[in-house]
Amino acid sequence: MKIFLTGASGFIGGSVAVHLIAAGHDVRGLVRSQERADAVTRFGIVPVLGSLDDAPVLAEEAARADAVINAASADHRAAVETMLDALAGSGKTFLHTSGSSIVGRRDEGHVSGAVFDEETPIDPSPARAARVALNHDILAAAERNIRTMIIAPSLIYGRGLGVNPDSMQIPWLIDVARKTGGARHIGPGENIWSNVHIGDLVELYRLVLEKAPAGAFYYAENGENSMREAAAAIGQTLGFGGGTEEMSIDEAAGYWGDGPANDTMASNSRVRARRARSELGWAPSNPGLIEEIENGCYAIP
Repeated sequence: MKIFLTGASGFIGGSVAVHLIAAGHDVRGLVRSQERADAVTRFGIVPVLGSLDDAPVLAEEAARADAVINAASADHRAAVETMLDALAGSGKTFLHTSGSSIVGRRDEGHVSGAVFDEETPIDPSPARAARVALNHDILAAAERNIRTMIIAPSLIYGRGLGVNPDSMQIPWLIDVARKTGGARHIGPGENIWSNVHIGDLVELYRLVLEKAPAGAFYYAENGENSMREAAAAIGQTLGFGGGTEEMSIDEAAGYWGDGPANDTMASNSRVRARRARSELGWAPSNPGLIEEIENGCYAIP
């Protein structure tokens, strides 16, 4: 299959591209600079110079591809609409990357009992309302004879397969622990995120690309942990012991920004990937999050 992929030098996009190339697909990948073009070429990706704001590039690449995978932004509506317009009436595939933070609230590090699967209605927070609306419109585009699907990964861990080996949340916690000399989390750190290994996630992309029906939405997870559990494993591995310390939202925002602190690191995102398992036979097999941290996946000495 000839695939056009955005985010080719990113953590998710680069990893997905490498996995799909290994599975026999051809991947052309959007990158924003010649330096990144040179970098992705080493992984077998054919680079396409441009950005999500370059509508003519996106339209041309989408039209010539058998399938489009958007792994660059969960929120860039203009880019999505450009590519969907180019695919309208073709029956071709558009696979969009969202994220499980769509179910989150601003919980300030406290636990929530709310758990979602693909059939659970979502009442999004103001920070995620536009993303949920975009997801709805993407799936509705199946009525325009486009095979649209969405994957919403939870917290992703493990080392990436492409140019960028680093995910977000766990490296962020490691960085703060190193800077402050101790494992930290927002508030009590009881907030829980479902999580998924990058190696299992890229296989889900392959299965969705090759097998999923139009209009399908999939969460991606293989377990869950609190931020305090993750921080404690980081602290232990860094040699700080298993204890953790609280930090305020304001302090966390100084490290990560207000949005990421409130809507990611202090929120709950508890989802179940029931549809991927039952419909596609997805069977995650990589080590769990805590084991991966303790095994030195993140090059923690």
